[in-house]
Amino acid sequence: MILANGISFSGGFIFTPPPPPPPENTAAWFGAGYAPAAPAGLRSTVDRITFATDTATASVRGPLSIARYQLAAAGNTTDGWFGGGTPNFSTVQRITYATDTDTASVRGPLSSARGYSAAAGNTTDGWFGGGYYPIYSTVDRITYATDTATASVRGPLSVARFALAAAGNTTDGWFSGGQDNIGVARSNVQRITYATDTDTASARGPLSVARIRLAAAGNTTDGWFGGGVIGSPESTVQRITYATDTATASVRGPLSSARYGLAAAGNTTDGWFGGGAQPFVSTVDRITFATDTATASVRGPLSVARDWLAAAGGVQ
Repeated sequence: MILANGISFSGGFIFTPPPPPPPENTAAWFGAGYAPAAPAGLRSTVDRITFATDTATASVRGPLSIARYQLAAAGNTTDGWFGGGTPNFSTVQRITYATDTDTASVRGPLSSARGYSAAAGNTTDGWFGGGYYPIYSTVDRITYATDTATASVRGPLSVARFALAAAGNTTDGWFSGGQDNIGVARSNVQRITYATDTDTASARGPLSVARIRLAAAGNTTDGWFGGGVIGSPESTVQRITYATDTATASVRGPLSSARYGLAAAGNTTDGWFGGGAQPFVSTVDRITFATDTATASVRGPLSVARDWLAAAGGVQ
């Protein structure tokens, strides 16, 4: 082909458009936990919050196959993986969102039995970090496509801890808070870079306040860490901006009430924080990320008040 001014080129040019972004999450699944209501005890209950109608009471879906609490969850747009938990579970259970009235299916276990861990993931894998007992720095990776295999052990957290929380995007996961093996509550943040996940997690800027038993939700640019306890229950929300994650997390508008042992999931615009204690609540709070200095708005409750549950978001 000859262009103006005698410029020419030969051969072909093929334009490959970038892949489309994944669909926006439309719902969140909150599973398991401990409930004081009769019959009091561990629950296998899964509640689904539909974001577009979040003032309604969450709908009860097919249960987990085993009742438990103090577990963690990660997922993608089609499925959620709920792993570990107390008492002494390594089991991973998968909820397939399209058939969420079925009992969750048992998948390959974590590398060791533990509760009080946290999880973050992307479209292909989930990373489960920390936990108790003993107190772990271990990070396990579940590859969703081969989830009947035992989770693979990756590079550890830099400090062993439990009762922490995690949020992430497509490339990294940020794990923060928790208690270490000498009984100290932690504010430091550790980042797992998924592409180099055999390395020890890197230390980033801290939370503004150390706490344990908190929850987190995030989008592609930021993570919001809310609730928890240090001496007394907290309502504070702290935001980590991923691009400047060596800075101290910024304090944002609080949850509607102070509580710990809650769970959270979200989409690109909002995060839903549900359940917790003390006292035990079924309350769900919505944080709108664009106006996160406001107090979180109360939405329709979970079907039963409980704490130490886990949550994953996806497409209903």
